Amino acid sequence: MNNRDLKQEISDRTKHINGIIETYLPKEEGYAQTVLEAMNYSIHAGGKRVRPMLMEETYHLFGGKEDVVEPFMAAMEMIHTYSLVHDDLPAMDNDMLRRGKPTTHAAYGEAMGVLAGDALLNYAYETALLSFEKTKDVKMLSSSIPKALQLFASKAGIHGMVGGQTADVEAEKKGLSLDEEKLSYIIENKTGALIESAMMVGATLANATREQVACVQKIAQNVGFAFQIQDDILDVVGDEALLGKPIGSDERNEKPTYVVLHGLEASKEKVKTLTEEAVELLKGFDGDTSFLEEFLMYLVYREK
Repeated sequence: MNNRDLKQEISDRTKHINGIIETYLPKEEGYAQTVLEAMNYSIHAGGKRVRPMLMEETYHLFGGKEDVVEPFMAAMEMIHTYSLVHDDLPAMDNDMLRRGKPTTHAAYGEAMGVLAGDALLNYAYETALLSFEKTKDVKMLSSSIPKALQLFASKAGIHGMVGGQTADVEAEKKGLSLDEEKLSYIIENKTGALIESAMMVGATLANATREQVACVQKIAQNVGFAFQIQDDILDVVGDEALLGKPIGSDERNEKPTYVVLHGLEASKEKVKTLTEEAVELLKGFDGDTSFLEEFLMYLVYREK
């Protein structure tokens, strides 16, 4: 698949995912209408829909055929979006633009930004639980879905994304010293945890073996790490018009990044090594891994 065909395939899949997400968004009505509008505004701000795309493709890789994965796909994007809404708040990164549009707190005010993030987090779990209504398969109901829910919750919480964000905030705001171990923890949890969750949930819902899920986790760890390093690289050398947000924000906010610790060239080499290892592991699975291979390469060598 050439680059143009891949971009079209990703675009088509993104539209498909947006359609799924749309079916699970709340109606903007009643006394809570403002926060409901802010929730939907945050989701509609766009994005690559990377995590639900990885989830669905991994689900299909291991033979998943039912639409039981769809509530999890929508819920995953809600979790990811809430984290961005809170990340942009004045108490965090204080960003006013995301994807070329005003951030949620810039559009609705700081208090509503906090509430919109809270609402998306809670609504994500309500949405994921709808997966029980999507199947009558006993194994799915008694084992696969509960295991997927446990993974989903754990990777988003204090032992995953929130834990990584905590370490990141403390390192930045308190000016704590940055070493390899602490930086790895931040990257593996703040960014990597949801990518791990997406792929592991997809595999788990498709009844992949424990060994297969462990291998998927390693692939996702590599991808998450490479994805974050590439994000840090783009903050230094990226095109602001393509990114849809100001470059250099990491430096202005004195954020600890892999580029700060290791430099630009070493960071690019790390991205290459991690990605190649992930692709090689992926090739070890039966089934068609061609799109996933190309998609992973596309993700970590993106320009925005």
